[in-house]
Amino acid sequence: MSFTVIEKLSVPSDLSSVSIVEAMIDRVCGSLGVHEDAYGNILIAVTEAVNNAVIHGNCFNTSLDVNVEVLDLEERLCFVISDHGKGFDFMHLPDPTAPENIEKENGRGIFLIRNLADELVFDDNGRVCNIFFNRA
Repeated sequence: MSFTVIEKLSVPSDLSSVSIVEAMIDRVCGSLGVHEDAYGNILIAVTEAVNNAVIHGNCFNTSLDVNVEVLDLEERLCFVISDHGKGFDFMHLPDPTAPENIEKENGRGIFLIRNLADELVFDDNGRVCNIFFNRA
């Protein structure tokens, strides 16, 4: 079985665009009856991925969009966030819980997404982030 695209959105690479993505998450989760606990995880994980795409992927270049798609397959939802950056080495990220990284102000986003989502898959050298959530 394949996923059905239920919503698509392109936003400029500006942190103020996150509110547009939040509104989309509200609509989608409301229409699908997503449980409140799952909604909180979705909201935090997806907005973190959009922030990463704006900041690290597109480097705040407002002429480049961040694309968000929501895919549905029975018991799962997938949020696909893509940017136009050069990608990153998602296989060798520093552990933000390691003693040498605890005091750092950044570097926790992917760790956070992994812990909130049911599955996280990167494609296109890290330019595409697929965040899966079980609906039940």
